[in-house]
Amino acid sequence: MSRRRAPRPATDALRSALEAAAPKTGLALLQSVWVELVGERIAAAAQPVSERGGEVTVDCSDSVWAQELDLMQAQLLERLRERLGARAPQSLRFRVSNE
Repeated sequence: MSRRRAPRPATDALRSALEAAAPKTGLALLQSVWVELVGERIAAAAQPVSERGGEVTVDCSDSVWAQELDLMQAQLLERLRERLGARAPQSLRFRVSNE
């Protein structure tokens, strides 16, 4: 007859699952926290779409949003650095989406 093992805490399994599901790239990490950092209104009009050499390109719904967010770049980068630390982008580039 086999003996049943005592139940194990689920915390180890959950921690492993969260680590496996964590974003692997800087862009994916940024995209996963974007709404939280910029708010729903901005996130509805602008989304980070690519990263190259520390610069993240953000597609905006129109030129007004692109210009406004460019003016807010220092504030946005500060928020990103507070949340992402060393994985935060060095700069942001805003462009009007082609969609």
